[in-house]
Amino acid sequence: MSGSPNRATNPTGGKSRRKNVTLDLPTARRMLPLVKGIVADIVDTQKHLSSLAPERDTLEEHRRALSWASRQRRYAIGDEIAQAEKALATATAELDALGVSLVDPEGGQVDFPTRINGRPAAFSWKAGEEAVGFWRYSGEAQRRPIPADWQGGTPIRY
Repeated sequence: MSGSPNRATNPTGGKSRRKNVTLDLPTARRMLPLVKGIVADIVDTQKHLSSLAPERDTLEEHRRALSWASRQRRYAIGDEIAQAEKALATATAELDALGVSLVDPEGGQVDFPTRINGRPAAFSWKAGEEAVGFWRYSGEAQRRPIPADWQGGTPIRY
């Protein structure tokens, strides 16, 4: 995993301290470097878990006829999966503590919650994108480009 030295900490033991976070565009963009590091860890961990699954399934299917070396590997895979799942939960909790929602762990998509025209919405960023450049209303999958006139701030209306 890539590991990021500037991680968010959450003294409340994994529970989000924020209930209704509303972020403006400049804040979401300032948070992006930290979020990118956390999301990179999540995507890497998801890939690692996906790569272990076929081997685990094969070993599990033939568990009664395994050699000693294969049995050791089966137990080792179980430990690797448990560690990866714990790392995934920790990284997801870090995003939650920041008020950012993980939309797609495999693709590395996150939402920064906001309100647009009085409706719940989010600025959307996906791994591989340079900046926060999209938004969408809550409950919608379609990501829309952020209009140029929002660059100084978002038309947040309550």
